[in-house]
Amino acid sequence: MAKKDKIVYVCDNCGADSPKWIGKCPYCQQWNTYKEKRISGSKNKKETFRSEDTNDIKPLSEISLEKEPRLSANYNEVDRVLGGGIVPGSVVLIGGEPGIGKSTLALQIALQSNEMKSLYVSGEESLRQIKIRADRINKKNEKVHLLNETSLEEVIAKTKEFKPDLLIVDSIQTLFSENIDSSPGNISQVRESASQLLRFAKASAIPVLLIGHINKEGSIAGPKVLEHIVDVVLQFEGDHNYIYRVLRSLKNRFGSTSEIGIFEMHNFGLEEVLNPSELLINQSNNDLSGVAIAATINGIRPFLVEIQALVSASPYGTPQRTTTGFDGRRLSMLLAVLEKKGNLNLYNKDVFLNIAGGIKVIDPAIDLSIIASVLSSLTDKTIPGNVCFAGEVGLSGEIRAVSQIEQRIQEAEKIGFSKIFISGYNKLQTNNYNIEVVMINTVQDLFNRIFR
Repeated sequence: MAKKDKIVYVCDNCGADSPKWIGKCPYCQQWNTYKEKRISGSKNKKETFRSEDTNDIKPLSEISLEKEPRLSANYNEVDRVLGGGIVPGSVVLIGGEPGIGKSTLALQIALQSNEMKSLYVSGEESLRQIKIRADRINKKNEKVHLLNETSLEEVIAKTKEFKPDLLIVDSIQTLFSENIDSSPGNISQVRESASQLLRFAKASAIPVLLIGHINKEGSIAGPKVLEHIVDVVLQFEGDHNYIYRVLRSLKNRFGSTSEIGIFEMHNFGLEEVLNPSELLINQSNNDLSGVAIAATINGIRPFLVEIQALVSASPYGTPQRTTTGFDGRRLSMLLAVLEKKGNLNLYNKDVFLNIAGGIKVIDPAIDLSIIASVLSSLTDKTIPGNVCFAGEVGLSGEIRAVSQIEQRIQEAEKIGFSKIFISGYNKLQTNNYNIEVVMINTVQDLFNRIFR
């Protein structure tokens, strides 16, 4: 006897299901997100993928620890973020705002390597549109092949037949499975498509590069389980008003999540920035107040950024605190430290803070440069252009030690700075630098050294 179809209600936001409709999801706390879904009573046999060694139970001691070879993207910035290259059989998800350059980056990865046969599957653009972008990038590669398809089963079948070294899907939200009775982009479709592509990648050892959209909150669109399924989650971010783009790792099962890659967006595509310090700081010799240079670090990569601050009298009752590229709450904390420990009146001042270049920095070692830039703007005194800073500011007004201080000093020395202010609590292994290292312990020491 055939089973009847079953009706369930599924949350569009988190994927939770319920036998009846409810107004507020008890899991993600969102309202009016439950949609009716019909489950067929007849069981659809889904294709399964098995690798050669997944059927046997093996003791831990017999697992080989030989380093698995990786596929190079032939981009130093991409390989750095991935932890050394693309791991065979892995699934990489790249998310970002519309128009930020996700598709361009994926196509350039395919075009860059002449040793890797790639299959680019597009569900959003025609093959002619992709060809136009490839001509603009102006890189020739006969091993790049295109497919315009949105059926998940067709994509997997043609990929198994073609056997590429890399599969690129643009985007995961356009795929649909015939086993799911819903439209493409639905939470069930995205989850099913990602799960089947993961099983296929693990069984065939073909790496899969997925492009995903983001929602208005800035997170990957679709169910949260999508980020749990994939092996690597990369965020491609940047300001449309700037040419710089940052590739940031949010999750990486094969490497560190503290690495970033920096690119420049041009008419011919994305160009990697191998030395961001020279581009992110102002090379002019103009004496400007409110500007300080910070020696920051991301992962194992040090670089210098320019901090710009503007302090002005507030014409309104409540002073403004506006930041670009920095946490506004931490700026409020630093201003409170200046008021308490520096005896400065900032309660009636508007403070605007900007990190030049349109990048975001979360390294606490830039606290000292932020304090310096605010003091420079407040007193209208210029900080010498050959000076940079690296130190964390505590609530007591002390300058705390930061990690990897030697790499920060060496980067400042390489760029040509003659003096760097660091915490007196940092322990240096050597003093053999061609740059003067000035150690300070409190915010008051900084004020006395520079602004008096």
